[in-house]
Amino acid sequence: MPARRHAATEARKAQIAAATIAVLADRGYAATTFEAICEQAGLSSKRLITYHFSSKDELFAAVVRQVVTDAAAFMRPALDAAEGARAQLEAYIRANVAFIAAHPDHVRAVQQIAFNTTPVGQDESEAAVDRLARLFDDGRRTGSFRRFDSRMMASTLRAALDAAADRLVDGVDPQLCADELAETFDRATRP
Repeated sequence: MPARRHAATEARKAQIAAATIAVLADRGYAATTFEAICEQAGLSSKRLITYHFSSKDELFAAVVRQVVTDAAAFMRPALDAAEGARAQLEAYIRANVAFIAAHPDHVRAVQQIAFNTTPVGQDESEAAVDRLARLFDDGRRTGSFRRFDSRMMASTLRAALDAAADRLVDGVDPQLCADELAETFDRATRP
């Protein structure tokens, strides 16, 4: 019985997070009220939200975690298929761009949270930079990449992808964007 209850709780949290993403993307931060989320999720009472999330900040942190989880699941097949540091870098860039293009509501929701709240999702952001820095370190060790500060390059790539997100959400061609970013960072890291 406890396993079923846990599954039901997680399903309700996911439902609330998905509704929050949709409301943030469609209406913006200021209009993302518990009432609007209830309406979007088809919930009868905002108490169903406050039962699972003690505050709006906790809910927004859950939204950021959900977006990161969704992005990782979307990108994983491309990253797993890439062999070697250069191929992994290109796969990372292309999979990121593809995720952004395929999930504009996720991007808009995270942007609304980032622009309007105290920092949320810093742990996820730091973890992404750490993973990229490790990829760059591995590539430098194997001679696939030139010598550079791996953490700086990782931060630069994340910033470039974040900047590209605005253009992608506005309808820029994802293939063109991925090609440009892949070429830029290929040149930047080439031995």
